[in-house]
Order: sequence, then structure tokens, then C-alpha cells
Amino acid sequence: MAHLRVFEGQYTQTIYGMIKEQKYSDVIQILNTELQTRSKSRAALSLLGYCYYKIQDFQSAADNYEQLQQLHPEVEEYKLYYAQCLYKIGSFPESTKISCQIENPTFHARILKLQAAIKFAEEDLPNAKTLVEQCPVEDPDTEYNNGCVLFKEKRYEEACAKFNTVLQVSGFRADTCYCIALCHYMMKQYTNALKFISDIIERGIREHPELSVGMETEGVDVTSVGNSQVLHDTALVETFNLKAAIEYQLKNYETAREALTDMPPRSEEELDSVTLHNQALMNMEDNPTQGFEKLQFLLQQVPCPPETFENLLLLYCKYEYYDLAADVLAENDHLGAKYLSQYLYDYIDAKIMTQSSPEEAFRKLEEISTQHTDKLRKLTKQVQEHRQSHNDEAVKRCVEDYDETLEHYIPVLMAQAKIYWDRENYPQVEKIFRKSVEFCSEHDAWKLNVAHVLFMQESKYKEAIGFYEAIVKKNYDHLLSISAIILANLCVSYIMTGHTEDAEEIMKKIEKEEEESAYEEPDKKFYHLCIINLVIGTLYCVKGNYEFGISRIMKSLEPYNKKLGTDTWFYVKRCFLSLLENMAKHMVLLKDSIAQEIIQFLEHCEAYGHNVPTVVEQPLDQQPIHAGRNTITYEARLLKALFLRLVE
Repeated sequence: MAHLRVFEGQYTQTIYGMIKEQKYSDVIQILNTELQTRSKSRAALSLLGYCYYKIQDFQSAADNYEQLQQLHPEVEEYKLYYAQCLYKIGSFPESTKISCQIENPTFHARILKLQAAIKFAEEDLPNAKTLVEQCPVEDPDTEYNNGCVLFKEKRYEEACAKFNTVLQVSGFRADTCYCIALCHYMMKQYTNALKFISDIIERGIREHPELSVGMETEGVDVTSVGNSQVLHDTALVETFNLKAAIEYQLKNYETAREALTDMPPRSEEELDSVTLHNQALMNMEDNPTQGFEKLQFLLQQVPCPPETFENLLLLYCKYEYYDLAADVLAENDHLGAKYLSQYLYDYIDAKIMTQSSPEEAFRKLEEISTQHTDKLRKLTKQVQEHRQSHNDEAVKRCVEDYDETLEHYIPVLMAQAKIYWDRENYPQVEKIFRKSVEFCSEHDAWKLNVAHVLFMQESKYKEAIGFYEAIVKKNYDHLLSISAIILANLCVSYIMTGHTEDAEEIMKKIEKEEEESAYEEPDKKFYHLCIINLVIGTLYCVKGNYEFGISRIMKSLEPYNKKLGTDTWFYVKRCFLSLLENMAKHMVLLKDSIAQEIIQFLEHCEAYGHNVPTVVEQPLDQQPIHAGRNTITYEARLLKALFLRLVE
């Protein structure tokens, strides 16, 4: 960094001018140089502490104010600033201790607010509430703090009213608008929350264009804006995180990720814990390894977002890292008691047990399931009673409770079903689903999984069609938004029940949609039609008609540069290996023309598959797959070599 020069006689003017222009980093550089010769300069230490505080470097600010209060114990203002910095870095007991040493009545109100904030951060709500009640009523911050206490007590509507009062008295305040939006979010009033979020973002963009809002999403190369006081005052970081959370809840995952990239740019080491947590969660599908690393890092920080512990455990279970989940749960008993509900603890405990003792896990899940079905029946009865008495408010509350209970019940049901699904005991899976039909018949996840289990039994294609059609019709105008395997299974079911024309109609519509989408996004690959043809080809191979099945599979991958991918290759190699096995047993004979087509096909795969992996590496794998062998080119060569040996 270049040395900043201050001309003689202009020292004070230059320093205060830079502070006025918010060039805090430049001031810090100059003052640190000054302290090398005058290490106990009160003015330099005081201004340095102020500038560090402004750039959110609270640890450095605390170091300066600690030195000042030791050098000048008579100036109690330095003790107050030191206590505030300690609070900011999470040193709550030390901050409380220092604040209690301040006797100057001038600072009484500020000390009360600081101590209330400390108790609030320590989740000591009764004492926080008591301290807030002692604060001056005329201070707008008192009403704001009362709102925070109400929010923590989950009295969101009352908290929202308090924050609205602050807004009416003080005018626009970004932090207050954010709190109102947060209350609406907790009450699941997403439209109202997004209105306040929009107001905060629009004002931030208009008043502070230097914060480069949205530039990163648009692909503009921007530098970090740092954790400045301006950024803090605009509440843009908190607001974009809340917007991402809302879009995530609404299943608008791409919009949620955009919200995170829209926020003012900062380097990774400057990111706050909530942003890191949300980045990990919302990019988990694309980059699970990095997501796990971020969540593991956050769990070691004090404090960390309360959701970190729960989400890390659930994601370990999702990716079937049950040993890691068990270790985290055992090593963090205090977090389990603090952040996990009894339902979540029992559910995770049962999921972990599925690896070592699936029967015991099923029994535990059945207990949780029974609790939820009993509650669902009770709520159904209450809804009927309140409707008869025309109590609309009570009906609304019961319906909300019912929906929430159902969302807790579905994962338990799916965990039970998965135990038998993994054993390929599909009739038992169907039996589990049928038990839950009275509660789940309208739930999309339930309908989809029922469709899959009926499809897998091969004798119930007609019943599977009914469930698959319900999902497809809901998104018929945009079939590419539906998972390719759902469409493939529906088409196979149509073919197996003699409704070939229905399968062809869907395939034609998908082909048209892919052509339109390819025109709009020429670099993007679309696999829907390809996967449907691959699944149909696989069906014919399973039935022993390899000639037709393999031909369909080979044609489905044209053009290779657009259709050859990790998922499509999985279907291809499965059928080719089955063909090779039956050829080796002399159970299948191929025409020479088909054999020649297969060799040409594998050569094309070899040519186009250099950079296409055959297996997506699992996060946290101890032994990475050899890069040279994890390509379609490598596997196509192996298949070709095996095939040539058999035909010769």
C-alpha cells in the first residue's frame, strides 16, 4: 500500500476531512504511522478506535479503546466505547463487567441499552425485558427494543406494531423496515415482507450507488465494498438475506441465489455468518462440498446462526453421512438441547439409526408418525367444529397448524418408506403410503412417490398413470420444469398400457419446448427428450428386444455435443453392459449392421466425452476418483474393447 503523505500544518484538517469523506481506511493508515512514534497519543488512539468501529473492525476498535481507558481511566466515555466494542465481538461477560464500572449518570440510558442488548444476545429474555422497561419512554430506541423482545417471544404481530410505531415517529429507518419485513416473514405473509424489502433495496440503490447492488449478478467485475458503516446503516445485507430466504421458501431457488449475488460485493473473509450460511444452503445442490465446509466452519464459530446446527445434521442425513451426523450430535449436546425441537431430535436420531438398525429406526419413526397422525385427526375435528360455529379466525389457526404438522409428518413417512424402498420391497412401501392417504392425498411429494412405487411394481402402470398425470397436468404449459424421469416414467406407463399416442403427444410437446428453449439459450443443454427415449430404450432392452432398444438409445444421443452428459451416459452404459453380458452368455445375437452401428456410436461417445464425468463425486469423499478414468471417453473405450472381443 502506498504511503499517504500529510503536509506539515495540515494534519488536523486532513484527518478530519478524510473522516468527513468516510475515508476511514486511509485515516487508519496515517494514524498507525503516527502511533509508531507517539504510541500513547490520546487523539490518535481515539480517532483510530472510531475509524475501526466505522469499518466494522470491532476487535481493533476494542484494542484501541482498551488502551485509552487504561491510559485515561478518568474518561468514562472510553469505557463505554470499549464495552460497546466488546459487545460487538461477542465478549458479553467482559462487556457487562466494563459497563457496570461506569458511574457517570450522563451515560445511564446508553448503558441500559447496551446491557439490554447483551442480555438479548445471550437469550436471557426476562432480564433483557426488565432493562428495556427501565429505558426512557421518549427514546424511539425503547419502542424498537420492545419490538425486538416481542419478536423473540414469537409475538410477531405485536412486534410488527411496535416497529411500525417507530417508523411513524422517526421516519424511514432501514433497520426498522427490515424488522417489519422479518415479522411478516415469520407470519408467512411473504407479499407484505417483500414490499418492505423492495423499499429498502430501492432506497439503498438510489442513495448509495457506490455499493454496487446487483452488479455481481449481471456479471460486472466489481471490487469489495467492505463492511462499512454505510453498508451497515442501509441494512442491505440483512435485507437480501431475508429476500433469499423468502424465495427459497417459495421454491424459487434461482431467484433466491440471485438475491445473494445481488447484495453489495464483499470478499469471502468479509462475509457475515448469516450470508455464509445462506450461500452454503442455497448452493448445496451445485456445490455440496463447499456447502458442507461452510456449515462446518460456522458451527465452530461463537456465535453462529442457530439454524446451522439443524441444517448441517439434516444435510448429513440427506447425503447419508450418518456417522458424521452422529458425531456432530454427540459432540454438541448443548446445541441439541438449545436448537433442536423434540420432534427434530427424534427424527434425526431415527435417521442415523437406519444405517445400523433399520428395524429399530422404523419403530422410532412409527412412534413419531403416530404422534403426528393423532394430531392431524384432532385438528381436522377442530376445523369442522369451528366451521359449524362460524369462527373463521379459529378455522384459520387450525388450518395453519394442520399444514405445519403435515409438513413435519411427510419427511417421517418418506423415511419409513425409504427403509423398504432400499430393500426393493415395493408392496410394503405402497402399504405405508396407503396408510397415510387420508392426510397426504393432495400433497405433491406424496403423489410423486406413490407414482414411483406403483411404477416399480411393473403390474400397476395404469394406477401410476393417474398419479403422474396429476403432476404433469399442473405444469403442462412448461413441461421442461418437470423432472425428466417423471415424464419418462409416464411415457413408459402409457406404452405399457397401450396408449402409445399419449406418449408421442408428450414427447412432441417436449421436443417443441426444447427447440424454443435452445433458441433462447443456445449454450444450454436440454436432456428431457433424450432421457425419455433412453428410458424407453432401456425398457425394450429389459424385455429382451436389444436390437430396437439399443438403436433407440443410440439415436437419442444425437447430436452428441448437446445430449451426451453424466445422467444420459448412466442409462446408456447400463444397457450396453446388459447387452454385453447376454452376448457373453450366447443369449443374444446381433446383426452385423447393428454391431457396426454400436462401434461407431461408442467412437462418437469417445470423441465427445473427454470433459464429461461419468460420476459426480460425492462431497467429503476421502479418496477422489481418478480424473482420467472418470470420463465418458475412458468408459466408452472400455465398452468398445469388450464389444470387439465378443464380436470377434
